[in-house]
Amino acid sequence: MKTEESSSQFNPKLDLTFERIVDVPKELVWRAWTEPALLKPWFCPLPWKTIDAEIDLRPGGMFRTTMQSPEGKDFPNIGCYLEVISNQKLVWTNALLPGFRPSTPSPTCGDEQVDFKFTAIIELADHPSGTRYTATVIHADETGCKQHAAMGFENGWGTALDQLIAMIKKGI
Repeated sequence: MKTEESSSQFNPKLDLTFERIVDVPKELVWRAWTEPALLKPWFCPLPWKTIDAEIDLRPGGMFRTTMQSPEGKDFPNIGCYLEVISNQKLVWTNALLPGFRPSTPSPTCGDEQVDFKFTAIIELADHPSGTRYTATVIHADETGCKQHAAMGFENGWGTALDQLIAMIKKGI
């Protein structure tokens, strides 16, 4: 289920996506995605934690997080923003470092056995009930896509979105 406004052609062999209508304003969802202090509480499904975040919100800018496993092991992740349209669209990739420098292989999402490159797209649109939220992750190959799906893409990203909504409703 891909929206017409998306800039990429959805390929079911390479891409994962989900869309939800959420009952919070898109401006607050945007803030939760783009302000480090707001990103850390919700960004990965509990009992995992995001213990650090750095955001340089511009094409070529850094998107860096450090996730921590329930056992206390840290997993740093670094990427590069490709497109930033305030309150509408956020695109980043782990295939590039800040300044569009190509990255080297590194574990993905805290799994030392998994190393796949992806580009993530978050799209926000007004909806009568709040916000239409679309998350799409495009992969370089079918193996990476299958690995990401097996890690629980929709459940994991969906749980993180639920945590984001709960945080907004508590007041940010």
